[in-house]
Amino acid sequence: MAETERNEQRRLRPAPLLFEPAEAAGDPEHFFDLESIEDPRELLTRSTELTLAFRAATDRAVEFQAIAAAQLADPRRFDRLTDAEIGERAEWTEDYAKKMVEFGRDLLRDGGRDGDD
Repeated sequence: MAETERNEQRRLRPAPLLFEPAEAAGDPEHFFDLESIEDPRELLTRSTELTLAFRAATDRAVEFQAIAAAQLADPRRFDRLTDAEIGERAEWTEDYAKKMVEFGRDLLRDGGRDGDD
């Protein structure tokens, strides 16, 4: 398999995010053991994998935020929240909360995913 094909496959399958032990997370110089990698090629590869994994995790977490916002704003709920209340809970502006509610409704309509997989 050519190097570019391997890199493309690695890009499409981000590295799993593993939680660091509490003592390692408390050390500001420690970050997923990257500081211990001496070979710059290996460091670039691993740090790129982590970057892609964090991006994928962020995208997925945002989808869950949107779904939760849509569920909280559902007018059928007796404890329904307004866009302003949702924004306050999530530390968003009211306008952003409104957009997230709509995004969440779209995701729920499409089965919980936006189809970008």
